[in-house]
Amino acid sequence: MGSTGDLDYPQIILQYSSGFLVSKVMFTACELGVFDLLLESGEPLSSDAIAAHLGMSSTGMERLLDACVGLKLLAAELTEEGALYRNTDISNVYLTKSSPKSQYHIMMYYSNTVYLCWHYLADAVREGRNQYERAFGISSKDPFGAMYRSEEEMLKFMAGQNSVWSICGRDVLAAFDLSPFTQIYDLGGGGGALARECVSLYPNATVTIYDLPKVVQVAKEQFIPPEERQIAFHEGDFFNDSIPEAELYILSKILHDWDDDKCRKLLEKVHKASKPGGGVLLVESLLNEDRSGPLETQLYSMNMLVQTEGKERTASEYSRLLEAAGFREIQVKRTGKLYDAVLGRK
Repeated sequence: MGSTGDLDYPQIILQYSSGFLVSKVMFTACELGVFDLLLESGEPLSSDAIAAHLGMSSTGMERLLDACVGLKLLAAELTEEGALYRNTDISNVYLTKSSPKSQYHIMMYYSNTVYLCWHYLADAVREGRNQYERAFGISSKDPFGAMYRSEEEMLKFMAGQNSVWSICGRDVLAAFDLSPFTQIYDLGGGGGALARECVSLYPNATVTIYDLPKVVQVAKEQFIPPEERQIAFHEGDFFNDSIPEAELYILSKILHDWDDDKCRKLLEKVHKASKPGGGVLLVESLLNEDRSGPLETQLYSMNMLVQTEGKERTASEYSRLLEAAGFREIQVKRTGKLYDAVLGRK
């Protein structure tokens, strides 16, 4: 077998099959503190020095560092004493804990939680349901009860979502001019990173984070400083409790967790609560209409299978859900990034 045109199919298959190895190298280097150490050191270090600082074996650390060099996460300089390693710009910005754009927390959530569910992907495809029972020995009937099975796990999830919005939040909030909306509810707003981006971009707005009581408590204690006057909180379960009146409701990565029936019921509640002329902003990763991609969204949809009751959808599918709930003037904006925006008006 060889190449066909410009495609080397055997090589592509090998690259795909090693995807797990690639991500696990990055996750492990994050977890062990390699990038943080190199940032703090201010100078390149040898593999022996890094291993000694972190309490690791020299043999294992050298192989991990070399793999990170191959992934362009580290750079190596060969000296008479041996190789010296330093961070690349990518790892300094996205993989160190202290960076404002750090993705460390979402990496750890994927490494320690998501991967365990994906181990049972074949079972999820076979059964059509999430795999918390097999992965963690807990009921899969309440996905968020499973996700928030401990305060530590809930904190990891919230911190991971915050890290995503630190690099994607402004794109979706600026997709439409939201300045006419000054009273905003962020349903399922979690740790509040999207709310903070919103009040930064629209200084005349106030955002109320509506989430479960235990989530709100952690958000207040860990993520939103008390001096942040433009952000308020509302404790509740938006499926079972009332939704207060507002001008705009943000549902960021909410509908993809649920089946169509639950999505319709939630959107109907939002439509009923919305002020006349108000609206709803959906923030989701949109599939192409022919479902040919993007690959990231297709993979997210697989993740919805192993972790939730939902799926990723096309713009038309979200539009139909909004229309069924009574929303009109539906607009779709693709950001060119991981997440897109859909705006519906009452």
